[in-house]
Amino acid sequence: MKLKVTLFLLLHLGLFSFAQENLTYQKPSKSILDLADYQRAPTVSMDTKKENMLLLYRDTYKTLDDLNQEELRLAGLRINPITNISSTVTYVTNLKVRKISGKDETQVSGLPNNPKISNILWSPNDKKVLFSHTTNSGVELWVLDIATAQATKLTEATVNANLGNPFSWFLDNETILVKMLPKNRQPLLDSKKDLPTGPIISNTSGEKSQNRTYPDMLKNKNDEANFENIITSELYKVKLNGDTTLFKEAAMFAGERISPDGNYIMLTTIQKPFSYVVPLNRFPSKTVVYDVRGKEIKTVNEVPLNEIMPKGFMAVRKGKREMAWRNDKPATLSYVEALDEGNPANKVDFRDEVFLWEAPFTNDATTLVKLPQRYGYITWGNDNIAFITDEWYDTRNTKTYLINPSNPGQQPKVITDRNQQDVYSDPGAFETKKNQYNKQVLAIEKDNAYRIGDGYTKEGQFPFIDEFNLKTLKTKRIYTSPYKDKKEDLIEIEDFKTGKVLVQIQSKSEYPNYYFRNIKKQNSITPITTFKNPFESIKDVSKEVIKYKRKDGLELSGTLYLPVGYDKAKKEKMPLLIWAYPAEYKDRNSASQSTQNSNEFTFPYYGSFVYWVTKGYVVLDDAAFPIIGEGTTEPNDNFISQLVDNAAAAIDAVDALGYIDRKKVAVGGHSYGAFMTANLLTHSNLFACGIARSGAYNRTLTPFGFQTEQRNYWEVPEVYNTMSPFMNADKMKTPLLLVHGEADNNPGTFTLQTERYFQALKGLGAPARMVILPKESHSYVAKENILHLLWEQDQFLEKYLKK
Repeated sequence: MKLKVTLFLLLHLGLFSFAQENLTYQKPSKSILDLADYQRAPTVSMDTKKENMLLLYRDTYKTLDDLNQEELRLAGLRINPITNISSTVTYVTNLKVRKISGKDETQVSGLPNNPKISNILWSPNDKKVLFSHTTNSGVELWVLDIATAQATKLTEATVNANLGNPFSWFLDNETILVKMLPKNRQPLLDSKKDLPTGPIISNTSGEKSQNRTYPDMLKNKNDEANFENIITSELYKVKLNGDTTLFKEAAMFAGERISPDGNYIMLTTIQKPFSYVVPLNRFPSKTVVYDVRGKEIKTVNEVPLNEIMPKGFMAVRKGKREMAWRNDKPATLSYVEALDEGNPANKVDFRDEVFLWEAPFTNDATTLVKLPQRYGYITWGNDNIAFITDEWYDTRNTKTYLINPSNPGQQPKVITDRNQQDVYSDPGAFETKKNQYNKQVLAIEKDNAYRIGDGYTKEGQFPFIDEFNLKTLKTKRIYTSPYKDKKEDLIEIEDFKTGKVLVQIQSKSEYPNYYFRNIKKQNSITPITTFKNPFESIKDVSKEVIKYKRKDGLELSGTLYLPVGYDKAKKEKMPLLIWAYPAEYKDRNSASQSTQNSNEFTFPYYGSFVYWVTKGYVVLDDAAFPIIGEGTTEPNDNFISQLVDNAAAAIDAVDALGYIDRKKVAVGGHSYGAFMTANLLTHSNLFACGIARSGAYNRTLTPFGFQTEQRNYWEVPEVYNTMSPFMNADKMKTPLLLVHGEADNNPGTFTLQTERYFQALKGLGAPARMVILPKESHSYVAKENILHLLWEQDQFLEKYLKK
């Protein structure tokens, strides 16, 4: 008997081991590899006057070695504790300078060996550029002189970049406020070596608090100590000549904002107690304003620990929030306070009140305006003109008001009142320009403001510029992009009198490049950059936006690619790949609108199926998958049926064109698109296989909401259970490739979600393959992992779809 048991165990273990593959990194086939392994064009950064540009070069991908670094995951941060900068930062590896009016690029001299550049910041006068360089031991501060293209190191590797950008320019163009590591900094604690002195205990006060499933939270006292250690800094004033003076002793500085006139500095510090359930942006904080000599002027805000929040996307905390310097004044703060206690369920006439508070804060703050919906943002203009927006998620409504900051009693004038998901009615964003304080304010020319819009219409995309008269409140269209074979993005108005506009133009086969356009002269356009197409092998691939209808009459769309060399006359039946991501709407009109442009440059990247046009596949990319819930019905109340109807409509549409074998259709998606994919394979027989990457499959593990679902599990358990592929794993019989990053940092999509779903599918006999990519977060960045992912997808599609 003992022998039989032993043999059974060995056999069982052997079968289990056989299910695992000891596979080294693979590369995809040549046609895919040629597209994936390309040289990225530089990113362009221009000065305010558009005289000089900075070309920022970086590697196309990170390497696995880049990800294989020490990492602390604390309070929502991911930090390299040796270098004291985010472990997820993507570095620029080279800098060049060019006159915008010229063509010759100048290599920046004096750069460190193997530069790792980030936190790039132009000076107020555009003559210098600050940047950080990460060494093996820490972060240095450097400055680039644009005129000479010479880079110089300002500090040693003692800059603290753990909370993001660690420095700010003063208005004098000579002085920088820098966060530095404390000179007496203690070593980090090693949680693995230090024995605990007691258990970990958490309490609840009995108040409701519906928090999302945040990743990387603090877990114990060692985490608390290490968190305090990594975010504690000393503040220094650093001169361009290298002189350094201490401005503030060590504290947990989390925000440093210099007033527009440069005479005050608003410093926000994180306070205790810390939390184990919410990230650092909800920890207690204190905000104090100082003068430039470091003298305390006023404590302007104190925020307690914010673990308890009302339910809903429009919920906010009590007290002052959104505190910032007013851009058009020397030193005036604006802030917002909720009039409904931050609770969307409370019925009130006004939700938010906006205040102004002038330094040195000897007088009380004054009311600027009360808003019937939740505050959005302000575009400051001058003493008499500003635009302010409010919004309400449940109705998807947003309004823009014209207000007079000098006369709060004057009734705000509603400029726009629209559904924020209605892209066809989007009036665009008001154009801004830098003022004497180096701050962005409303661009006003002779009683006119200007709006630049994306220009989505039923007929296609035609970006525009509108002139808005501030007295009559009437709008006049002064430019509409005429292209039907290209895509033009209107970036910025450079000269309102002459009509000079910075634009970016691209087509299916033309890489996006910058130009100056004169909108007052027909066909007057001057090229600035000439970046080449790195994807020549697919430049002639057939690409079009197709529109079709769901069975309930809702109009949908997607971008259709045909295989390289496909003969439309023969109409050979090819396999179809659909890539999609569901989106929720509160009305059918918005859900039917399309933001796709077939003239957009065809840019294959790891997150799409476009590579497979080189392998004989038809691809429907960014297929519309709207989920609608009108009135009192929420979108997710009918999630599954609408999901299947969307998929069926997409397949029917491409099949009707005669291009595909509808028995050979695959679907794929990332994150919520992965969730969609698993549900489609579970609840329909439309697909031969599917690819789901970095998804969440058990909604009971995200019980206080997910995506745009505001209700909790206990309110609508049937919705959570019905929508969970894990709960319906016994119905899944279609081959599924599951992929996940080993270190997912996205709320809700923990790697455990894929591991548990795969175990369920395996136990129930479903054909599934799970690939966990080492060191990767929610998005994938390492070249080794990305090339292997493309190989996995290619092998999977060849096996379960093509053959």
